[in-house]
Amino acid sequence: MQLTAQMVARVHRKLEDPGPVPGLAYHADADYAAAVDAILAATPKGEDIWLFAYGSLIWKPEVDHTEQRLGIARGWHRSFCLRLTRWRGTIDQPGLMMALDRGGQCKGVGYRLQGTTAELQLNKLFRREMTTKPPSNMPRWITVEIEGQSVRTLGFVANRKGPGYTGRLSLEAVAERLSRACGHWGSGAEYLYNTVVHLEERGIRDRNLWRLQRLVAAQIDADTVDPTSP
Repeated sequence: MQLTAQMVARVHRKLEDPGPVPGLAYHADADYAAAVDAILAATPKGEDIWLFAYGSLIWKPEVDHTEQRLGIARGWHRSFCLRLTRWRGTIDQPGLMMALDRGGQCKGVGYRLQGTTAELQLNKLFRREMTTKPPSNMPRWITVEIEGQSVRTLGFVANRKGPGYTGRLSLEAVAERLSRACGHWGSGAEYLYNTVVHLEERGIRDRNLWRLQRLVAAQIDADTVDPTSP
């Protein structure tokens, strides 16, 4: 793997949270409660639910779960298609975040959430994944194959009508942004590095991410080369 923790450290900058971006509408407590209710309305009360993790939820789930299993979401793929001007980017140097976008397939991790605490867990999760209205990253039920069985699973998918949706970008364009963008949560390079490492630990190699980490490593090297060296 060309992208290393040492290379990621070169991109890191300590930044303060700039706070809400002027002109954007943000979710309130009632909005989160309504979103959770809408999702749970399709599930029998108290029944366990599955959550599909494909990016940062793999290495930072922040929800209590009773088990985890590998799964495949068919008809969806990982895509750095959401623009960030906060968290892992700034207004001056926007970053990118992954979401599930239409087409292809995605191998990831399914987490089983206990039905009796699902409302609490989802409320916490939605506050992390959704901030502005309309959300760029939307929760919805998708079908995930887990151990040969089709399981209705909650996933976060790209809102193609949302203001943060970038559409499909070339890997080179994505690498340029990830290698330079940083916010108060950390850098885009760190986000990519952690995702690839934790996927590899589970025996999942995403070909696009594997190529992307090489491009990001090369871009970081190019950006930090000593101009006085021969």
